Amino acid sequence: MEATVILPILKKKLAFLSGGKDRRSGLILTIPLCLEQTNMDELSVTLDYLLSIPSEKCKARGFTVIVDGRKSQWNVVKTVVLMLQNVVPAEVSLVCVVKPDEFWDKKVTHFCFWKEKDRLGFEVILVSANKLTRYIEPCQLTEDFGGSLSYDHMDWLNKRLVFEKFTKESTSLLDELAIINNGSDKGNQQEKERSMDLNFLPSVDPETVLQTGHELLSELQQRRFNGSDGGVSWSPMDDELLAQPQVMKLLDSLREQYTRYQEVCRQRSKRTQLEEIQQKVMQVVNWLEGPGSEQLRTQWGIGDSIRASQALQQKHEEIESQHSEWFAVYVELNQQIAALLNAGDEEDLVELKALQQQLSDVCYRQASQLEFRQNLLQAALEFHGVAQDLSQQLDGLLGMLCVDVAPADGASIQQTLKLLEEKLKSVDLGLQGLREKGQGLLDQISNQASWAYGKDVTIENKENVDHIQGVMEDMQLRKQRCEDMVDVRRLKMLQMVQLFKCEEDAAQAVEWLSELLDALLKTHIRLGDDAQETKVLLEKHRKFFDVAQSTYDYGRQLLQATVVLCQSLRCTSRSSGDTLPRLNRVWKQFTITSEERVHRLEMAIAFHSNAEKILQEFPEQPEAINEMEQFDEIEAVGKSLLDRLTVPVVYPDGTEQYFGSPSDMASTAEHIREKMKLLSLKKQQLRQPEATTPES
Repeated sequence: MEATVILPILKKKLAFLSGGKDRRSGLILTIPLCLEQTNMDELSVTLDYLLSIPSEKCKARGFTVIVDGRKSQWNVVKTVVLMLQNVVPAEVSLVCVVKPDEFWDKKVTHFCFWKEKDRLGFEVILVSANKLTRYIEPCQLTEDFGGSLSYDHMDWLNKRLVFEKFTKESTSLLDELAIINNGSDKGNQQEKERSMDLNFLPSVDPETVLQTGHELLSELQQRRFNGSDGGVSWSPMDDELLAQPQVMKLLDSLREQYTRYQEVCRQRSKRTQLEEIQQKVMQVVNWLEGPGSEQLRTQWGIGDSIRASQALQQKHEEIESQHSEWFAVYVELNQQIAALLNAGDEEDLVELKALQQQLSDVCYRQASQLEFRQNLLQAALEFHGVAQDLSQQLDGLLGMLCVDVAPADGASIQQTLKLLEEKLKSVDLGLQGLREKGQGLLDQISNQASWAYGKDVTIENKENVDHIQGVMEDMQLRKQRCEDMVDVRRLKMLQMVQLFKCEEDAAQAVEWLSELLDALLKTHIRLGDDAQETKVLLEKHRKFFDVAQSTYDYGRQLLQATVVLCQSLRCTSRSSGDTLPRLNRVWKQFTITSEERVHRLEMAIAFHSNAEKILQEFPEQPEAINEMEQFDEIEAVGKSLLDRLTVPVVYPDGTEQYFGSPSDMASTAEHIREKMKLLSLKKQQLRQPEATTPES
């Protein structure tokens, strides 16, 4: 019977065990009757509950029952005493009926308890409250009977409720934990898991029950009763003494079972965690080897342009984004597995390492495939970028070659030719870079079969290989065509450079010839002071003429070369209509001037030679008179020379040019006149002897 079932009855305090003992160490059972009519059924229930508390050893020592009838009627007291015969006849050794101060008259004579001792099975005495100490020590009596024993019925009832609750919960919990723990220790794995699944969670919290038990035990151990003035110490109530070892035993059992239960829970949690990790690992592995790998299998192309490669890269980034979510799960799982490996049992290490290895292999393989695909697309993008740049360079070079060359001078042609060579060199470098990128891309494609998971990618790779090789071959052909056109354009431009050079040199020859003509007119004016000097001047003039002749011939050759180049270039030469007439005109002027110079020098040589001969050969010789006609000839030459110095050189176009300045000509003429004066004096000297001879 549990106190909670009859709690309202127990609260009425129809009977109680105060903890006091008689002289035989028997427990004292007190039945306090009140003025109101006592419900015998409730009293019987109360007595049954109270008598179930002591141990059999305590019961063997018997009970002393105190029936407090001071506030009740005799017939009630009698009924209670008789009821004790039926409820606890064997355990009751003495019944003390506490009578009121005013006794129940002579009613007692009608029923004498001591005469009924054999029939009742216990002794019944009537005693007043102050005489009760004759049978029971005062320290074992409550204050209601003049004793010093303290008893709080509600406190006892509350402790009893706590004890019974703890006992019930702990007993039930022990059974549950035993089932759980025993189920985890025996049977095969399936039975073990099934048993743990059915009984894994106890009906109450073990921590709460343990805390309640510790608090209850602490209160039971701290309860002490002090005697009266004698200072005699008494132990706690018997039921409390009985409860302490029971509570301690239950606590020990609970701790033991709870420790085992915690270990079972830990193992179960570890097993559950391991199963969850295994399940998540399989989810990651199944997705990566299933949908993830299928996504990569379907993405094998590299695109045929920059835009196509960029679109494939964007698609690949979406695939990588989906993979990154599973890779994040992989990182989390790897951390959990590492934590379990650090704190795991030996039996779990092999399984955990196998899971970790399987997960790592799949993830690293998939990550390698993603990286390979990304590198392949990046290489394809770079290849198409180089191809596009090279195509633009070839288009620019072709456009430059298709435009007809119409430069203004040789310098612009040289600049254009230099630019053309630079573009061709840039195209060469671009084609070399394209080949390097293409070969690298082909090498990567050749390695694609290593992660194809058995899929035959030969046909798919062949399309990529054909595309790459086709692009490189097309660029090579375009470059070769441009090179051929560059060779033709280079030859043409070199011819044009040569043409301009010939025209420039021909114009320079005209300038040189003009300068020679100018020098001839302005500086070649002296005729010499004597025949020897004049001969030297004539020789110098002939050399000077040879230089002019060479300059003229050089100009003519250059102009002839321009004609040939113009015919080759199919263009009209500007030199044939401008430079050649200028060259011929200057040369004509130069030849006329040179001839005039030669005539003057030859006349000067004849004049000086004859004059010097006469002046030297006829030094006052009379026999030379017959040669007087030579003087006349020399004078005639001198006069002719003087006259020629005053005459300008007349060119075919009607223009006239004088040798030197008038002062220069005057100086030259004065020198001739002085020599003619000498001749005249010589002539006069020769004539004087001739005149004197006839007179004599």
